[in-house]
Amino acid sequence: MQMNKQRGKRMSILLTSVLGLTLLAGCGGNSNSANGDNAAVKESNSGGNTAQSTNAGTEEKTGLDTSKKVELQFYMLGDAPKDLSSIEAEINKMAEEDLNATVKFNYTTWTDWDQKYKLLLSSGQSIDLIFTADWTQYQAYAKKGAFLAIDDLLPKAAPELQQFVPQEMWDAVKIDGKIYTVPATYKEYVTNGFVWREDLRRKYNLPQPTDLASYEAYMEGIKKNEPQMSPASFNSDVRGNIHDVYSTLTAQVGSPLPYGIGIKYDDPSKAYLYWGSEEHKEELLTMRRWQENGLISKNVLNLKDTIQAPIIAGKAASIFGDNPTRFNDTLMKVKAAHPDWDLGYYPYGNTIGYATPVHPIHNGFAIPKSSKNPERALAFYEKMVMDKRYNQLTQYGVEGKNYKIDANGYYELIGDASTNGFTREGMNGWAWRNPELMLFDKSYDGVKEIFAELDKIQKPDIFTGFAEDYTSYQAEKAALEQVEKQYLYPLQAGLVEDVDAGLATFMEKAKQAGLEKIQTEYIKQWDAYVQEKGLK
Repeated sequence: MQMNKQRGKRMSILLTSVLGLTLLAGCGGNSNSANGDNAAVKESNSGGNTAQSTNAGTEEKTGLDTSKKVELQFYMLGDAPKDLSSIEAEINKMAEEDLNATVKFNYTTWTDWDQKYKLLLSSGQSIDLIFTADWTQYQAYAKKGAFLAIDDLLPKAAPELQQFVPQEMWDAVKIDGKIYTVPATYKEYVTNGFVWREDLRRKYNLPQPTDLASYEAYMEGIKKNEPQMSPASFNSDVRGNIHDVYSTLTAQVGSPLPYGIGIKYDDPSKAYLYWGSEEHKEELLTMRRWQENGLISKNVLNLKDTIQAPIIAGKAASIFGDNPTRFNDTLMKVKAAHPDWDLGYYPYGNTIGYATPVHPIHNGFAIPKSSKNPERALAFYEKMVMDKRYNQLTQYGVEGKNYKIDANGYYELIGDASTNGFTREGMNGWAWRNPELMLFDKSYDGVKEIFAELDKIQKPDIFTGFAEDYTSYQAEKAALEQVEKQYLYPLQAGLVEDVDAGLATFMEKAKQAGLEKIQTEYIKQWDAYVQEKGLK
C-alpha cells in the first residue's frame, strides 16, 4: 500500500468492465511499485512475450557456491492462495535444478500482520527473504540493523537484477548509504479513491462520491434504500481504513503519519501536533456521526475480513478508500460473480489536487540478518523477478488451469475468485513485478486510464525517503501502541459517545506512555530531513 492527495476538477472515473486482474497493498494495504520507466502503463498487453528473461537456469553465477542444498524461508504478508502448495512444488523443481535450493513460501495472514511482522524480525527466526515497504517501516527496520546490506552481494549473486533496476532506484532505497531492499520497478499509484456500487447509485439516483460530503450522502442513500446492506466496508484495522484514509483527504504528507503528528504536503517544514487538535476532533466527530447513523458497524473492531470481500459478496456498498489496482481486482471479482453489477471509482487526487506515484521503497524484498543463506536467497529472488518461468508462475499460476490468454493478449481468470485457487497476483507478489513480463486483463485498461489522469497532476513523494530512528524512545513507542489500541481505536471507529471526554482520556494516557518525548524526537528528525532534502 501508499498515499495520495488532490483537489482539482471534479472528474469521475467509472469503470464497468469485464473480468481481469488481481491486486494490490497495501495495504496494502492495503496492499500495494516504483518510480521507474512506466513500461507497464504503456504496455500493449502482449503478455510480456518480448521480455528478456533468464531461462538458462543451469548457468553458474560467478563465485556463487551452490554445492550445498538449502531450503530458503520466504515470507510474504497477507493470505496464501489456495493453490500455493502446487505452485511451490513447481518452483522447487526449477530452483533445485538451477540453484540447488528449495523454498518454503510463508504468509502472515492479514490478521494482526503488523505484530507478526515485528515478531518475525525480532525473534531471531531464520528467514531468508521478507517483504518490505514504507508501510511495514522498512526505513526504521533498516536503520536499526534488521536487514543485511546487499551492496556487495548483488554483483556476485544477482548481477542481472542489479543491472535491471535503475540506479536511481537503488539510490532511493538506501538507508545511511547502504542498500537493504530490492525495489520493484513497476510505476503505479497506490493512492486512495472512493469505491462504490455504481449500479445502486444509478438505481436510487444517489450522489457520486467525489469528496467527504458526497460520499457520506451516498452512504446515507444506501442505508435508506438497502437497509440490509452495509453502506461501507470497514474492518478492525480502523487506523488503516478509517483514520489513514480520512487523513489523505486532508492532504497530509506521507499518511499514515505516526504518533499523532501532522504534516501537510504544501508546507512540509511545519510538522504539528494533530492528536488533540480541533482538526483531530473534527475527524472523531465525523466518525461518531457515521456510527450514530448506522454507517459503521458497532462490531467493527471485531471484523477480520478484508474490506474488499463484503463488496464482492454484495454485503456492502462502498469502500471509503482503495487504490486503483486493488479496485480493479475487486471489480474483476464482482463482474465474474455478478455481471449485472457495476463499480465506480473516483481518485482522491482529483479531490485534493495532486497524486504521488509510489516511491521505490513502497514494494521490495530484503534479506533479514537472521538469514543462513543470503547469497542463495538473492540469487533466487533474481529468478523471481527476471526469469519468465518463475515470475509468471508465481504471479498468475498455471496457464490453462488458473488463467488463459485471449486472442488480444489479455489475461483471463478461469472461473471466479471462489472457484479458482490462484487469482491474478495471488501470492501478493507486488514486489517482484517485472513490467516486461506482466499480464493484464482487459479491465486493467481502466486502471491505466486512471494512472494517465494522475500523471497529469503528479507530485513527488517527499515523505517515504525519511528514515525514522526510534532507538531513543523504543520503550515509549511500544507503550503508546497499546494505548492507541485501547483508547484511540474506539474513538476512530465512532464508538465513544462523549468524544471530548474520550479524547481527553486518550491524550492523558498517551502522555503517560511518553507521547511528548516521542513527538519531540520524531519532529527533530523530520526537521533534519527537511533541511537535508531542501523541502519547503
